[in-house]
Amino acid sequence: MLCHLSALSGYLIPFGWIIGPLVVWLIKKDEYPLVDDQGREALNFNITILIAHIVAGILWLFCIGIIVTGIVVVAHVVFLVIAAMKANQGQRYRYPFILRFL
Repeated sequence: MLCHLSALSGYLIPFGWIIGPLVVWLIKKDEYPLVDDQGREALNFNITILIAHIVAGILWLFCIGIIVTGIVVVAHVVFLVIAAMKANQGQRYRYPFILRFL
C-alpha cells in the first residue's frame, strides 16, 4: 500500500513520484512478494505519469495543456487510491494504460 501512496509525495517533493515508491520497493521487495509486484507496478505507473506530465507541459504551448494536466492529475490520484485499497486487501492491482519498464 505504501508503494502506491508514497507517490503522492510527488506533489510536494520534486521527483517524489519516483523516489517514494522506489525507496519502499527497494527496502521491502525481498520480504513480501506482493510488495515486489506492486512496487514494480507503482514505479511503472509513476514513470508513465511523469512522461504524461512532460507531454502536458509541452501542450501548454498550444493552450490545451491545462486540460491535459488536469486529466493526468485526476487520473493519477484516482488510480493511486484504487491501487492502495486493493493492495491493502492483499490483492494485486494492474494500472491501465501504463508503460512497463520494470
